[in-house]
Amino acid sequence: MDSHSFRLLIILSLLCLQSRADGTGSIFFLDSATHKYFRTPSSDAALEADSMLLPEVGAAVSVLLGFAPPATLSAASSLKLNEVLMPNPFDRPHTVFMLEVKGAFKDSEMMADSNNAWFGRALKSKVIFGPNNADIQLPDENEVSMVSLNEPSSFDSDAEFTDQELNDLASWLGGSYITIALEPLNGELTIPLTSGAHMNLHMSKKADREFTENLVSLIWNIQRAMKMHQDLSGSLCKSAELMMGIFRGIEALQEEYVNEGVAQQGVELFLALISKIFDSLQAVYKGQIVGVILFNGTPPPESETMLNVKFISRPSPRWLEETEVSSNSTIYQEVVLVRWTLAWITGIILLIATLLGVMESTAESCDHAIVVSLVSFCFYAGSFSSEHATHKGHTSVF
Repeated sequence: MDSHSFRLLIILSLLCLQSRADGTGSIFFLDSATHKYFRTPSSDAALEADSMLLPEVGAAVSVLLGFAPPATLSAASSLKLNEVLMPNPFDRPHTVFMLEVKGAFKDSEMMADSNNAWFGRALKSKVIFGPNNADIQLPDENEVSMVSLNEPSSFDSDAEFTDQELNDLASWLGGSYITIALEPLNGELTIPLTSGAHMNLHMSKKADREFTENLVSLIWNIQRAMKMHQDLSGSLCKSAELMMGIFRGIEALQEEYVNEGVAQQGVELFLALISKIFDSLQAVYKGQIVGVILFNGTPPPESETMLNVKFISRPSPRWLEETEVSSNSTIYQEVVLVRWTLAWITGIILLIATLLGVMESTAESCDHAIVVSLVSFCFYAGSFSSEHATHKGHTSVF
């Protein structure tokens, strides 16, 4: 490889890294119908929330669940959270429905300005992706109930994914499903859109079928999460809940169809589905839930998800006490040595004084002095032994 080719390779590598660092997406914060957990969106686009970094999104999710943001959060990022979240730390939903949507989304304003009620009034912001993924830092797993929205369902195989599920999906979205041939999963799903158009999905086409399966899988996992919540609603110890997953259906349409109109219809249908899902969640959780929808427009090819959950265990009080004693062990040994030395010196001095007294006193007074000396020595030694044993956690016999 000559020097010119080598320099060209270096330049291309730097451009690729810069492209990854400058990747952007859009995020929508869906507020509760009965509570206000987010700031009120401004009608002026110039006054919308400034761009957020991916770690700030993770910190916002942690706060919404009722936990403190990461200690590494900068002052500027803390101010950014104040622009998004309401300032009341004692009023958090403790339940978050978070979904990352894969695909190349060029015009987020078109999504926000649609006739969709939830997304039309949602607080929106641009997200800047860095070279690395970010973490949603949470405490011990016992304090958070995690529900994956990408769990495999009963229809992952062709034998179990029947036309009945497609009929149920069509009915829920106000559409229809017509079987064209005698073979199963070979029909056409027609769903009306808010724009007045209709989206036709042919189950014989791979991209259409993958998009549809993503829709049905999301519904199935949401229903599973709501059932788990209802089963645990009577529990005395209630934990925070995080529903989290990735939606790849729109990405499948974009890879298959050059015509952007098909993919845009998929976006419109997806927004309608999320709105109906969020309506159901609001009813089950009685308004104590928010939605965080992240449109990942330029994902790194090797990245599975942009936000990962990271549990950080809190140290127990006993562990802290043991750590403190261990750190002060050297000082404690020095104190022990000094006290033992003082005890023995005091005893020796008293013994010498006793012997001197023997020479000048009668036998009776001598016996009395010896007794006093022995009692004094036992008192000093016993006092130290009692303190030493008590410090080590044992009961002294003195």
